[in-house]
Amino acid sequence: MKVVLFALVAAAVALAACGESKEDKAMKSVCNARADISKQIDHLKSLTPTTATIEDVQSSLTSIGKDLSTITDAQGDLSGDRKAQVQKANQEFSSQVKSITSEAVKSLSLSDATAQLTSALQQLVAAYQQTLQPIDCS
Repeated sequence: MKVVLFALVAAAVALAACGESKEDKAMKSVCNARADISKQIDHLKSLTPTTATIEDVQSSLTSIGKDLSTITDAQGDLSGDRKAQVQKANQEFSSQVKSITSEAVKSLSLSDATAQLTSALQQLVAAYQQTLQPIDCS
């Protein structure tokens, strides 16, 4: 009986050790959010002045905002250099997104709006490449 109980306890401990740590789960959340941000940016890049709608752009920006919140929530479970890198990247990208979007909505004419949207998108791509893309998710 003791041997069976010991075997069951050993198996339970071994199974528990195979589970993901809090930090691994947090990094997975960060990487999934980063991948979705990249997807949203690619979607925005695919829009043209004739295909873009306000709702479409807002939907992508809302999704990016949710992804940034996901990254913020996950940061607490990271440690060391990884935590510092993710925090810095998230803060910088969030700040740049706010700045870019506030500048993009100042336009008054349709031609200005097109130019502003193109410029804003280029800035968003550059911000992503400089901040979130370097995070190692491999």
